[in-house]
Order: sequence, then C-alpha cells, then structure tokens
Amino acid sequence: MNALPTPMPGRPVRGSTTGRSLMAALDLFGRRWTLRVIWELRNEPLGFRLLQRRCDDMSSSVLQQRLAELQEARLVEVLRDGKYALTPLGRDARESLDPVIEWSQRWAAELAEAPPSAAEGAGDD
Repeated sequence: MNALPTPMPGRPVRGSTTGRSLMAALDLFGRRWTLRVIWELRNEPLGFRLLQRRCDDMSSSVLQQRLAELQEARLVEVLRDGKYALTPLGRDARESLDPVIEWSQRWAAELAEAPPSAAEGAGDD
C-alpha cells in the first residue's frame, strides 16, 4: 500500500497547493482514524495493543501508519517505555477541538428535536 505523505504546512495537501497550515491540519485530521487516535491518547499514554483495542481493533498496519504520521507531525511521541503519548502540540490540538465537540452536540440535539426532511435542501445545487 502506497502511503500518502504526512500532511504538513508548506507542502501541497488536499485542498491547497501551497500547504496552508489550516488545510494541512484538516487534511491530517481528516485521515481515517487520526482523530480517534488523538482522542484515545487524551488522558494517558497507551501501548500499541491497548491503543488498538480502544480504537475498535483497527488494523495494526493502519494504526502504525497513523502513529508514524502523528509522530512526523509532532503530535504524538513514543515514551521510553514504548507507550504513545500526545506531545504538548498534540494536547493543544486535542483541546482546540473542544468547540467543535460542543458544536456537534448542539447540532445533534437540534436534529433530534426536529429531524430534517428529505425534501429540505432539494434543488440547492
């Protein structure tokens, strides 16, 4: 499997040929399982197998790839005991998602109160 390069500011990424920092972050966070890995490391360092179990037993190859990307992006580090932990930059990234989490809860509550009909938005193309 050919892995795509780790999204980084200043490099071309999905949505930006110049690698604007926001677009690089969105490309990195938009990769399958990336946000879940960050979420699972939010409270404590975890070994590979425990992290894999907490991520619903995702494949070991995908987890290895995501961890390598997050290490290259300096959001995750490997501790001396072999466990993975968020770096200060990784903790900042996780905390910056709090407003998005809060918004998503308001969004879910609003949709639960009045689910959109299939006709809403029709013809908005």
